[in-house]
Amino acid sequence: MQKIESQSDAILLAGRLLFSSLFLLYGWFSLTGFAGATAYMQKLGLPLPALFAAVGIIIELGGGMLVVIGYQFRVATLVLALYTLVAALLAHRDFANGVQLLNFMKNMAIAGGALGLAMSGPGGYSVDGRS
Repeated sequence: MQKIESQSDAILLAGRLLFSSLFLLYGWFSLTGFAGATAYMQKLGLPLPALFAAVGIIIELGGGMLVVIGYQFRVATLVLALYTLVAALLAHRDFANGVQLLNFMKNMAIAGGALGLAMSGPGGYSVDGRS
């Protein structure tokens, strides 16, 4: 039986793809539904909601793509971790509401996964991992 370590590059690639899929999907939703994304930022009480929506799209799509290809991987995953923590604090603060608490904890788990990925690196199947 092979040791799991011998498959680390493939496993890290799968982890990168699964992790980034969330950011790419929601970045795309926000881009194609920019008016809705802007309205949500306004609902949160953020100043310049269109600017915040645009910054979110750039972080989600840009960070997601950087994670997929494994370029500037550690910076990208750390930025996505911070972004996810900020999003949790802005959008999921009503801990008396079970759905809000669940979404807050989901964001904490995503941020934790991002930190773990940042420390493990992208693996060999990546731009950063090329020899």
